[in-house]
Amino acid sequence: MKTFVIGSGFGGIAAALRMRAKGHEVTLIEKQNDLGGRARVFEKNGFKFDGGPTVITAPHLIYELFEIFNKDPSKYINITPLDVWYRFIFEDGFNFDYSGDEDSMKKQIEKINKKDVVGYTNLVDFTKKIFDKGFTELSHVPFDKPLFMMKQLPSLLNLKSYKSVYSLVSSYIENEKLRRMLSMHPLLVGGNPFTTTSIYGLILYLEKKWGIHYSMGGTGAIIKGLEKLMIEENIKILKNSEATKFFTENGKIKSLEINNLEKINADNIICNADPPNVYDKLINGKENPLFNWKRGRMDYSMGLFVYYFGTKKVYKNVAHHTIKFGNKYEEHLKDIFDKKKLNNDISYYLHRPSATDKSMAPEGHDCFYILVPVPNNQSKINWEVEGDKMKNLVIEKMQNHLLPNLRENIVEDFYLTPDYFEKELNTKYGSGFSIQPKFSQSAYFRFHNKSEICKGLYFVGAGTHPGAGVPGVLSSAKVLDKII
Repeated sequence: MKTFVIGSGFGGIAAALRMRAKGHEVTLIEKQNDLGGRARVFEKNGFKFDGGPTVITAPHLIYELFEIFNKDPSKYINITPLDVWYRFIFEDGFNFDYSGDEDSMKKQIEKINKKDVVGYTNLVDFTKKIFDKGFTELSHVPFDKPLFMMKQLPSLLNLKSYKSVYSLVSSYIENEKLRRMLSMHPLLVGGNPFTTTSIYGLILYLEKKWGIHYSMGGTGAIIKGLEKLMIEENIKILKNSEATKFFTENGKIKSLEINNLEKINADNIICNADPPNVYDKLINGKENPLFNWKRGRMDYSMGLFVYYFGTKKVYKNVAHHTIKFGNKYEEHLKDIFDKKKLNNDISYYLHRPSATDKSMAPEGHDCFYILVPVPNNQSKINWEVEGDKMKNLVIEKMQNHLLPNLRENIVEDFYLTPDYFEKELNTKYGSGFSIQPKFSQSAYFRFHNKSEICKGLYFVGAGTHPGAGVPGVLSSAKVLDKII
């Protein structure tokens, strides 16, 4: 069985390995000169910058990929738990260290609002119920039949899936700061907490169950470990190779074209590429009015402005993960998701891997990236004009709250905008996480793992079931174990 995997993000690599374990002849095709997709690595003058995912949860899903070949993961990768998961900072200077230490969590909550200690406990208990159903039971099973989805609806409604994550959290928590902290998880997978189905509240419990981890050497070190495993298991890897067209015969995949030149026969094609981009540009399947309607009504995740920088000063009091909230929350998110316009009152995530891992920066230096949610390219924002403005805004904000005298200490920097996601990673509208995780775009309503219009075509990754985030895309590859 000749199986081609398009794209080498976590989902694509996981799918390649799982198909190889089934005995398929597997070829992995990657457009870039390195593997990783969103998780690729940028190295500049002794600084190592992880391109994308830096919050590692559910590490057992990564270990499984080695264990299915009877390999010891510790010989390939080194994943270590973090004590403080996120440091939340607000405009008024208020700080909160969010972690798996429940005593510390409750003491900090009690200082803000005593009543919310009980509410927090009850919220965690409820998200466990969501987790048991949404992740443990359903994250690795196919949602390609409407009857199966119908059978799940009573349970999902019982778990208040009609509510948003923010609404669910607010039903347990009174304090607005705590509401923001406990409802921010959808932003990690491309969703607006005010519109994302409360099913994604399971992320809160998923973190509680397995903790938050860091890969020594960066997330890119996991990609390198998996690449070594793929080579050992005789998976063919083609870099600098872009899939430019799929060919079908009688509604089934027949072959694919690479770099507009080479045509290769294929039994199966698994796309870690963004599903809407594949359907728009790579394949001409039979017309399907229902599927075309489904595609046409999709809402896409926000875009990302990511600023990478290294400093000659070590900011030793800055946590590994920091989330900084602006003054506005709901209004700012509406600007990003609905109005598609920029707002100076930004919230952001700051990653400082050198807090844990000195190898990420030259000696005596510090390494960072800041991720700012911004509108996707449906906004028509000209990032050649706005990119430098956003860079200067984030430097100013960080200088005021976190990193004194930052501008004069930066020795290496660059940034990525939604244009990078659209042009280099081939995501529709430059979205950071494909389609939004709303109820109407979850499970059966997402792009199916098994193509709805073409036999032999499959999908893994952020745009398909179960969704974005490292656990989500790794689970999407487990779905293929059930259907191929």
